[in-house]
Amino acid sequence: MIVDLPDVYNAATTFVDENIAQGRGGKVAIYYQDQKITYQEVFDNVNRTGNALKELGIEIENRVLVILPDSPEFAYSFFGAIKIGAVAVPTNPWMFAKDYEYLINDSRARAIVVHESTLPEIEKIWDNTPFLKHIIVVGTPRGKALSYEKLIAKASAKLEAAKTLKDDVCFWGYTSGSTGNPKGAVHLQHDMITISDLFVAPVLQMKETDLCFSASKMFFSYGLGNSLYFPFRFGASTVLWPDKPEPEKILQVIDKYKPTFFFSVPTLFARFLRIDKKYDLSSLRICLSSGEPLPPALFHQWQEKTGLELLDVVGSTEATHDFLANRPGRAKAGSSGEVTPAFEAKVVDDEGHEMPVGEVGNLMVKGDATAPFYWNKHEQTKRMMQGEWLKTGDTYYRDAEGYYWYCGRSDDMMKVGGLWVSPIEIENTLMEHPAVLESGVVSDEDADGLLKPKAFILLKSEYKPSDALKVELQNHVKSKLQPYKYPRWVEFVDDLPKTVTGKIQRFRLRANKS
Repeated sequence: MIVDLPDVYNAATTFVDENIAQGRGGKVAIYYQDQKITYQEVFDNVNRTGNALKELGIEIENRVLVILPDSPEFAYSFFGAIKIGAVAVPTNPWMFAKDYEYLINDSRARAIVVHESTLPEIEKIWDNTPFLKHIIVVGTPRGKALSYEKLIAKASAKLEAAKTLKDDVCFWGYTSGSTGNPKGAVHLQHDMITISDLFVAPVLQMKETDLCFSASKMFFSYGLGNSLYFPFRFGASTVLWPDKPEPEKILQVIDKYKPTFFFSVPTLFARFLRIDKKYDLSSLRICLSSGEPLPPALFHQWQEKTGLELLDVVGSTEATHDFLANRPGRAKAGSSGEVTPAFEAKVVDDEGHEMPVGEVGNLMVKGDATAPFYWNKHEQTKRMMQGEWLKTGDTYYRDAEGYYWYCGRSDDMMKVGGLWVSPIEIENTLMEHPAVLESGVVSDEDADGLLKPKAFILLKSEYKPSDALKVELQNHVKSKLQPYKYPRWVEFVDDLPKTVTGKIQRFRLRANKS
């Protein structure tokens, strides 16, 4: 399915200007700390930011990195860049100088909008970024950096959208870089409205009266939709919270603002359940989980505590947002749900032949919101963007009812005794044991050089590591799964390595095997 759009189309007109045209100028768009920011204020500040960028010489297709925590200025900078035809690039504000040097030079950004707290890292490398012309600081600038506040204060609040085409570049999303340098997935002007109208509207049924809050941040694709363009598409409101996602603080935000939609990742949902203090979650009507597989045990525990289904959804930076989703009222615990109306999906073998129901293969998706290519990454583009189809890098099987079941990343699958084993299946089983908070499973070699599962276990605080507990966990898996799948080794750890999106980095676990 595709959304019918005119050839000349600028995404900012849908997500910003349309709210004014629909008479929502006085409605609160953003709750931020003690501020209530209306759609009229958003419109004016997006226009001022766009005009300020134009005054600095930023032109159509120039890249603008938005290196900000979740905040109103993020929204203004993101849509301000898009409205003048520049390319917005949301960027993690909590990285290090070497990371920013790579991203600025890879994107050839002409300008960055950066928070003052991140400026010290930028100062270390700004002489190593030959394409970068302007550093715009939200807060107090130093040196050659410019003040965001001063720039927009003198800029006009009137701005006509650039006459971009619906297939022009709109924004980039950098992958989380779990297996190497991040790749810039290029997205077009029509991608955000495609996801909004063909996923959020029919599946989640977001309305103007809804209030969204996402623990996952806007600098990656999941949070960008959750906190920004989903609510803006439907004239809803959003809570923007700039801090790092600490479980108790997140619950305090929910208790304070009373959102109806809440988006997070399984790791945080698990930790919410460990907090004894009671918070008011009664405002919630939809809870979504993404970023890593949602264990069935966690699905049931959340439902018991809140009375709500925890909807596991799956997407990627390359796909803009979600291509698989559990629907409200018909979620299957442990599954990734069904294909959303924005996509088609198929499970294939290594030669591209479709697999029968129940058999594991590589998941491919097709939709109008998938990135056409990675910036300056031709070989990776050829491997992943195969004609109309996107190779997700995930292995799945589909059941007879059309639900998809995750079996691991393609390079995480292991063969034990000649049979394929999914680390996810073992991890989910370990999570059912009362002592286990999180687990990561990889393959290791036994004394004969044969591959067998090894489990890294993060225990709940009330449990202590012991040899007896190792044996108990091994026997627990044996009792639930076929015996060859049990972990031959169990190692207790203080933490599990993860990407910023919450995915376990199994390649690091493999590298650290003892």
